[in-house]
Amino acid sequence: MSKLGDLGARLHRGEVGYDFIGNRKIWYGLSILITITAIVALAVRGLNMGIEFQGGAVFTTPKTAVSVSQAQEYAEEASGHDAIVQQLGNGSLRIQVGGLDTEQSDQVRSELAKDLSVPEEKIAAELVGPSWGEQIANKAWTGLGVFMILVVIYLAIAFEWRMAVAALIALIHDLTITVGIYSLVGFEVTVGTVIGLLTILGYSLYDTVVVFDSLKEQTKDITKQTRFTYSELANRSINGTLVRSINTTVVALLPVAGLLFIGGGVLGAGMLNDISLSLFVGLAAGAYSSIFIATPLVADLKEREPAIKALRKRIKVKRASAAAKDDGFDGTDAETAVVGGQRAAHRGTQEHRG
Repeated sequence: MSKLGDLGARLHRGEVGYDFIGNRKIWYGLSILITITAIVALAVRGLNMGIEFQGGAVFTTPKTAVSVSQAQEYAEEASGHDAIVQQLGNGSLRIQVGGLDTEQSDQVRSELAKDLSVPEEKIAAELVGPSWGEQIANKAWTGLGVFMILVVIYLAIAFEWRMAVAALIALIHDLTITVGIYSLVGFEVTVGTVIGLLTILGYSLYDTVVVFDSLKEQTKDITKQTRFTYSELANRSINGTLVRSINTTVVALLPVAGLLFIGGGVLGAGMLNDISLSLFVGLAAGAYSSIFIATPLVADLKEREPAIKALRKRIKVKRASAAAKDDGFDGTDAETAVVGGQRAAHRGTQEHRG
């Protein structure tokens, strides 16, 4: 058996483990700090909205020897707006300029033809209105709202309302972090980004539901025993599924990392960046929140129940009683008992001889 597999088996049996529940305030604090950073970034820097959301023009040139940086400079001088330039596989350029209307688009196309030394009719121009992007965004918000409602209803029925609340908070946590990262790095928000954000919701829930299922199984009839508190069983559930969560997350992140760092970084494929960054950040945040946020939140909510409070109290009394017995029979008492036993045996031997 591999070392990782052996560790997973020991974690599942409860032989080793990390106290996630006991240290939850550390992870709560870290999550709050990350979330505040994301919100501040959104407030200060905002999002770099793509042409689909702000409107503008897209120019596709024929094959040219002009570099991407030089073409970007030409486009910004001709339009007076920021430009995004991507080199396509056949050597042509895709130049995206936001905030242009039809008349401005024609002027920029003419200027680009002169600067790039290509015939004007060879440059394809496509005008994009912001209304299409707004429709996509509205549909995305609607889909997100419906998804959240269905998730809460399903988890409340399949598990309980506390788990539904914890999962919802974890989802909002993951989405906030992902959007905040987009704001910090300045990646363009496109339709691909929206698709990526909607995609990560299912991945984010996967690990959470796996831990919740283990927790539900382990805490069945919990009040009929006095060995473990709810928080202790919640901690065992996290540790028992920890290796599985790590394995599934790493396997999911590897191809996404290939899209982000190789496809987007090396090949310069802009659309791959839009989708893969949201997937990469969302998958990592989802794995983190299922372990450090969702399950500890369930334990916090559950420990407020009168029955669970009473169970914790009984366990504390039982453990205190057991500790007192252990303390009452220490090494000194044991030595006294042995010596006393030897003396009694010696007296019995003398009387028998007499």
